[in-house]
Amino acid sequence: MVRLNVLELLQRQGHSKYWLYKQLGMSYQNFNKMVNNETQSIKLERIETLCQLLNCTPNDLFQIDWEHPDSEEK
Repeated sequence: MVRLNVLELLQRQGHSKYWLYKQLGMSYQNFNKMVNNETQSIKLERIETLCQLLNCTPNDLFQIDWEHPDSEEK
């Protein structure tokens, strides 16, 4: 399963979830689902914004969890 690695990046950079939430300007419900890997998709524009805010590449944003494929979590 591909997972968003935002919380680890935030911690490394000394930023909080609240800081990122305010920067993104999205609803808290959608933001929380995104950072907790409870969404099925993320818009490319959102990925670009995350990369700009966190000064990273898409490779840094995502990790693959081979232990838990998508089919097991549904």
